[in-house]
Amino acid sequence: MAELYPETIKIDSVADIVAARQVGRNMSRQLGFGTIMQSRMATTISELARNIFLYAGKGTITITPIEREGAIGLQITALDAGPGIADIRKVLEDGYSTSGALGAGLPGVRRMMDEFDIQSALGEGTKVIVVKWRS
Repeated sequence: MAELYPETIKIDSVADIVAARQVGRNMSRQLGFGTIMQSRMATTISELARNIFLYAGKGTITITPIEREGAIGLQITALDAGPGIADIRKVLEDGYSTSGALGAGLPGVRRMMDEFDIQSALGEGTKVIVVKWRS
């Protein structure tokens, strides 16, 4: 397996969401994730990038291959300098949406990933870090 390096994709258009998705799918395939998990990684990246685009206008998605105690994984970091999230607990509730969508975004991402961390400050932005380990 070739050595993989972190890739950061700037998000400020719909095309960037598609590009980030593709990078994540390719990297997860190269790391040996199965096809179902490759799709889940792409979906996760799509949700996080879409949130950046919708709520902050621009930001970055960084996709990083990681290894911890012999386990191989993929870390996705979504970062923006947007308005921030007033109530993180609320946005993690199934069905909650401020955009009129289904409200499955962040709760769905949290369920699909093995690790999930979100930090947000009003007027400063939001950072979401998720990790999926190869089984």
